[in-house]
Amino acid sequence: MMMLGALGFSAPWLLLALAALPALWLILRAVPPAPVRRRFPGVALLLGLRDDEAVSDRTPWWLLALRMLAVGAAILGLAGPVLNPKDRPVSQSGPLLILLDGSWASARDWPQKSEAVDRILAEADRAGRSAAVVRLSDPQPPIFQTPATWRTRLPGLAPQPWAPGPADSPAMARFLGDLKDLPGGTETLWVSDGIDRPGRAEVLAALQAKGPVRVLQAGRDVLALRPVGFEDGAVRITALRASHGGDHPLTINIQAHGRDPAGTLRVLEQAPLTFQPGEDMARLDMTLPSEIRGRLTHFTIAGERSAGAVALTDDGLRRREVALIAGREDREGQELLSPTHYLEKALETNADLLHGALTDVLPANPDVVILADVATLSEGEEKALLAWIDKGGMLLRFAGPRLAASQVSRETEDPLIPVRLREGGRNVGGAMSWGEPKTLAPFPEDSPFHGLSVPPDVTVSSQVMAQPDPDLASRVIARLSDGTPLVTRKHVGQGQVVLFHVTANADWSNLPLSGLFVQMLERLSVSSATERPKPEELEGTTWQPMRVLDANGTISNAGTLPGVEGASLVSAPLGPELRPGLYHSEDRSLARNVMDADSVITPVAWPATVTVEGLNAPQERDLSGLLLSLALLMLLGDILASLLLSGRLRGARAAAMGLVLVLATALAPQARAQEVSGDDSFAIEATHDTVLAHVITGDKRLDDLAQAGLQGLSDVLFFRTSVEPGTPMAVDLEKDDLSLFPFLYWPISATQPIPSDVAYEKLNRYLRTGGLILFDTRDADIAGYGASSPTGRRLQEIARPLDIPPLEPIPQDHVLTRTFYLLQDFPGRYNGDIWVEAAPPDAQAVEGMPFRNLNDGVTPVVIGGNDWASAWAVDGNGNPMVPLGSGYAGERQREIAYRFGVNLIMHVLTGNYKSDQVHVPALLDRLGQ
Repeated sequence: MMMLGALGFSAPWLLLALAALPALWLILRAVPPAPVRRRFPGVALLLGLRDDEAVSDRTPWWLLALRMLAVGAAILGLAGPVLNPKDRPVSQSGPLLILLDGSWASARDWPQKSEAVDRILAEADRAGRSAAVVRLSDPQPPIFQTPATWRTRLPGLAPQPWAPGPADSPAMARFLGDLKDLPGGTETLWVSDGIDRPGRAEVLAALQAKGPVRVLQAGRDVLALRPVGFEDGAVRITALRASHGGDHPLTINIQAHGRDPAGTLRVLEQAPLTFQPGEDMARLDMTLPSEIRGRLTHFTIAGERSAGAVALTDDGLRRREVALIAGREDREGQELLSPTHYLEKALETNADLLHGALTDVLPANPDVVILADVATLSEGEEKALLAWIDKGGMLLRFAGPRLAASQVSRETEDPLIPVRLREGGRNVGGAMSWGEPKTLAPFPEDSPFHGLSVPPDVTVSSQVMAQPDPDLASRVIARLSDGTPLVTRKHVGQGQVVLFHVTANADWSNLPLSGLFVQMLERLSVSSATERPKPEELEGTTWQPMRVLDANGTISNAGTLPGVEGASLVSAPLGPELRPGLYHSEDRSLARNVMDADSVITPVAWPATVTVEGLNAPQERDLSGLLLSLALLMLLGDILASLLLSGRLRGARAAAMGLVLVLATALAPQARAQEVSGDDSFAIEATHDTVLAHVITGDKRLDDLAQAGLQGLSDVLFFRTSVEPGTPMAVDLEKDDLSLFPFLYWPISATQPIPSDVAYEKLNRYLRTGGLILFDTRDADIAGYGASSPTGRRLQEIARPLDIPPLEPIPQDHVLTRTFYLLQDFPGRYNGDIWVEAAPPDAQAVEGMPFRNLNDGVTPVVIGGNDWASAWAVDGNGNPMVPLGSGYAGERQREIAYRFGVNLIMHVLTGNYKSDQVHVPALLDRLGQ
C-alpha cells in the first residue's frame, strides 16, 4: 500500500492514468457538442455552396472541467484510496518480529493491542512474510512461522502480573543471546507498556542491529499502588503514575475493599487522591476504625484494570487485639517488675491491648489472650477460655513463681497447658545453683521461629520443667542449649495453646529484654509487624500462596501452586515461581504486591531513531465508493449538460424523468427507513419473528460480540428445533419496549452506565410479566454473584433496584437441565455454576418421578459468569469467532454451550412444561387408567 500522508492506495499503479488527463483535455476540446438544428426554408437557396474555411465550435470550459474531474475521480476511486489505513506493517518484505512487553501495565489496553497485532499479522500474511511473537514478561526464543499460525495463538498470549526482568536476569540474558541469531533484515514491532525499566536499552540495541524498530504504545498515564501501611493511626496509601501527556493534574478514586459482616466482598471506603501537575507520586491518609481495618482485603484504583493498581493487605495493616492478664499486680508501682511490662512495650506499637478480667475481655473476641504467671482459673473461666480457643483463639502463657508452686498439669495434662510440668522449678544460675545460665539452642526446622538468629547474650537462669512424656518432642518449638524445653505448643480445636517456660519479665531470663523476644511474638502472630520483614528474618520458613493476582488485577484462589521459601518471598523478583498474592505461614500472612515500598514508575523515552505510534489512531475509511459515486454523478451531469447545449433537452425529458425514477427507487428503502424510524418499525421488526435481543452496554466491542453470539444461537435454534428466530436485535433500555422480546441477554461490563428510573420501571415490569434476562458477568467467578470482580460489583449495583426473587445455584432437577437436551453443566467460554430462582419451600418430588413439582413459572433471571456470547458467536460465514480450548475438548465445550442456549430459549418459550409430568399419575387415576 502506497501512503500519501494519511491517505493510502491499495492499487497505486492506477494513478499513472492521471498523466493522460492533459491529452484527454485536448481530445475533448476537439470534439465539440453537436450544433442546434433549425429548419429554415430559405436555406434551400444555399445548397451546394462551400465555405473555404471550416470553423468548429468549442466545448465550454466548464464542461471540459466537469469531464476531467469525472475521469480523475474514477481513476482515484479505482486506485483503492483508504483514509487513515491501520494495517500498515513496518515494510512489505523480510521477517517480522512482534515483541510484547506483556506486563501488568499492558493489561489495561490489552484488547486494543491484541487487535492491532492481529491487523499487523494479517497484512504480513498477505505480503507473504514470516512472523514471530514474543512476550518479554516470559521471553522465549523467537520462532518464525506463518502469520496465520500466530493469529490463532494470540488469545493465549495474555499479559503477566509482573514486569520483564533486567538484562542480567537469567531469562533476559538467554533472550538477548537468542536475538543475536535473528536473520538479517528482521523488522520489529515493539508493543510497549510505556514503562521504562532496566534492560530495555540492551534489547533495543540488539533489535536495531538486525533491522528497523517501530513502537506501538498507548498514550495514557500508567497508574499503580505501593503496598499500604499503617502510620500515626491512619492507613497510608501511596499512588504512582507514569505520565505520557506532560504535566497535568489527575484525580483518581481509591477504593478500600473488604468483607462485610455477612462475608460479602464490598467497597468499605473510598476517597479521592489527586496528583498535582508534575508529580509522579501522591499520598492519601485514610482513617479507618480497627474493626474496618480488620476486614480489609485490598485497595484498588477505581477503573484501572491492572495488577499494579491493586494493593493486597496482610497482617501488617490489621492490628491484632491482645488481652493481657497478670497473676499479680505491679509491686507498688515498680513497672520493671510487673509481669506484663515488657509485653506491653513489645506490643503497644503494633497491637491493640485489652486489660481487665478474663470474663470481661473474652466477649470482645480478642485475637490473643496472654496469661502472665496465672496458675489457676475458675471452672467458668476455663470453660469459656476453652470454647474461645476451640474457635481459633490463641492462648499464650508465661511461667512464674505462681505456676511453679501450683499443682496445675502435674498428674494429668491440663487442657490449657501444652505439656505436663514437674514439681517446683529449675534454677540454673542463682546463688543456690552450681550451674551457669543457659543460652538458647538454634531453632529447629519445624519451629515457627526457624531462621531467627539467636543472640549469644540471651540467657535463662530459671524455668519450669516439662515432664518427659511421649508427645513432648512434637510439642517443643524452642529449646535451651542443654535440650530442655523453653517454649511448647499444642493445638486445641482450631486454636492453640503456647507456654513460655520462663517469666514475661526479667526475673528468670533476659529474653524479654532482647529484640528476639519481639520477633518471636511476631512469628506467633501475637503482634502485627508494621515493617516488611527482612529476608534473613524469614530464613527457613515456607509460605503457601492463598490468593494470587492476574495481570488484570483479578484476585483468585491459588489452587495447587507450590509454597515459596520465606527469604525468596520478600527478596526475589516476581515471576512464574513467585506470583503477586497473599501468602500464609503458620498464623501469619504476608502480601507480595506488584509494587514494593520503594518502587517508582517512569515513562519510557524512546530515541529519535524509533518511530512511536499510538493506539488511538483515526478511524480507517475506504474512499473508493465515494469517489466512484462522485464520478458517476459528474458523468450524469455531463450528459444533461450536453443535451442542454445541443438543444435536445426537451426530447430527453422522458429519459431524465426515468433517471429520476431510477434514483428514487434506489434510494427508496433508505428513505422509508428514515421515515419509518419510530416505535412502529421497531415493533414490527421485533414481532415479525421470534427475536432474541441483547442489552446495549455502550462498549461497541462487547455489543458486537453479543449480537454475533445471539446470531449463532439463533442459527442453532433454526436448524435443531421448530423455533425459527429472526435476526437478533439490540435493545436500548431507555427508549425501546422490552415487552416485545421473550428473552434478553445482558452482558455486564465494569463501566456501563446505571439505568435510569424509567428504565428500571420497564425492567421490573418485564420481569414480572414473564420475561427472562440472562445476566453474564463474563468473569468465570460467580461466587456471591461474581462480587469479587469489577463486573460482578457492577452487576450488584445494576440489580439492586430490580425486583429479583430469591436465588439459588441451579438444582439438579431444575427444568433447565432437560427442556430439550439432558444437561449437567452450562458452560460458555468458561464453565461455572449458574443461579436461578429458588424453588418453593414446599416443592416435593412425586413418587416415581426424578424431579420435584416446580409449578409452571419461569425463572425471571439467570445469573452466571461463563461468557456465553463468546461461545455462541459466529461470523458472517457461520464460523466460530472466539476459540474455546483446543481440539475435541474445546469443540465439545462449544457444543454443550449451544445446548444450554437451546434449553434456555425452550424454557422461556414453553415454561416448566416438563414438570407437568408429575401430574401424570393423578390424571391417569382420574381417567380410570
